Amino acid sequence: MYQQTTATKKIKSMHKRIRAVAGGTSASKTISILLYLIAKCQTDTTPTLTSVVSESFPHLRKGAMRDFLNIMQEHEYFKEDSWSKTDFTYTFETGSTLEFFSADQPGKVRGPRRDRLFVNEVNNVGKEAFEQLLIRTKEFCYADWNPVAEFYMYEEYIGHRDDVEFLILTYLDNEALSEEIVGEIERRKDNKQWWRVYGEGLLGESDERVFTGWQIIDSVPHEARLVRYGLDFGYTNDPTAIIAIYEYNGGYILDEVAYQKGLTNKQIADILQNVDKALVIADSAEPKSIDELKLYGINVLGATKGRDSVNQGIQYVKDQRISITKRSVFTIKEYRNYLWDKDKDERVLNVPIDLWNHAMDAIRYGFDALRPKKKERKHREIKRSKFHV
Repeated sequence: MYQQTTATKKIKSMHKRIRAVAGGTSASKTISILLYLIAKCQTDTTPTLTSVVSESFPHLRKGAMRDFLNIMQEHEYFKEDSWSKTDFTYTFETGSTLEFFSADQPGKVRGPRRDRLFVNEVNNVGKEAFEQLLIRTKEFCYADWNPVAEFYMYEEYIGHRDDVEFLILTYLDNEALSEEIVGEIERRKDNKQWWRVYGEGLLGESDERVFTGWQIIDSVPHEARLVRYGLDFGYTNDPTAIIAIYEYNGGYILDEVAYQKGLTNKQIADILQNVDKALVIADSAEPKSIDELKLYGINVLGATKGRDSVNQGIQYVKDQRISITKRSVFTIKEYRNYLWDKDKDERVLNVPIDLWNHAMDAIRYGFDALRPKKKERKHREIKRSKFHV
């Protein structure tokens, strides 16, 4: 059950109109804010409206909305009749309502006024949308984020306005964490970039992202052609990632099919048997799993690995025009957090950090079968040279 922690106490103690909360991994930012907002709705003497907003509805459904419903059910607050599955609103006994909508809905962003606002992962919500939401909020606004890179909250709000209160939370503020999770977090202390942001909750010193420039789109167009699936195996500690790759209009579209821990090979096969058919390219480091998938009737091959295959694969993906569906929530998160490593002198290395890379590896495997191999490239170069002597 969700419990009172240092994080929840710090969230409750904030009093200014704009309550900016940055923090690292497992710091309980979102949970603590939701707990406070639920308590406010339950104790209102007159009905209020609270809006919970994030960048897209898939992100909202897999994040803050799921957390809200889990809190309500675990505390035995939840009443089925009070939850609207069509409007995504919950009405409390006090008459107060808590609603969920995404920042990519202009009509909602510029819609009716509210009493309270919570913008989840505000760094992924555009400045104009945030300001439109803020000016329509009567009482106060919470905004939370992981401080990967500087954005408008640092540039125009924190330290620039008297009505802004800034709080940094870390995993140490969340006493509800198990010793195992704390151990997993602290084992990454040697990774300076990761530790600064996700361990200490401090603003990242640089944003050395491996991939940039991907366009987030609503869905896969009907005209797009499915060409591959990329598969990265996981189980206990890491998720299994399955990414569909579509060819469209001179570029590629990525769509997250699965991103989940604890999947057996049979369950992976079941997922692949219930989607459109295409060749699956999987991590060749797991030949036993690949063979088992073949026994279940999956058309799967291992990705080609060898010297510099990771960087070659990354470079090929970087050379493509990439779009990604907004429902690919976990893949988008990896895309934004997949960074190049640095040496002890903070010089960028040509090696990605071994974190936030499950979907990224699956994508690279999928593209492995699409990029020309050296022999093929050499053959084409020789052929071209015969016509240009």
